[in-house]
Amino acid sequence: MKPGIVSAVTYTSIALLGAGSFLAATILSGDYDWVARLGGAGWVFLLSMIILMPTITPWVKRRMRRAEAREHTAHR
Repeated sequence: MKPGIVSAVTYTSIALLGAGSFLAATILSGDYDWVARLGGAGWVFLLSMIILMPTITPWVKRRMRRAEAREHTAHR
């Protein structure tokens, strides 16, 4: 698989999980209107994406290169 696709799926999933957690927390506690809930969840998603994109992508690339190198040496 391509590292770009793997990393995009990874950081998008984590950001969606964070936004969903925020939404669940606001539904379960407090008396917030839906604009505040969805707006907050959107902010959590966007900020998570901004933070995770530049951190997850190089990590995934490094791991995939190491796995590829291990595979290459194992076949010798």
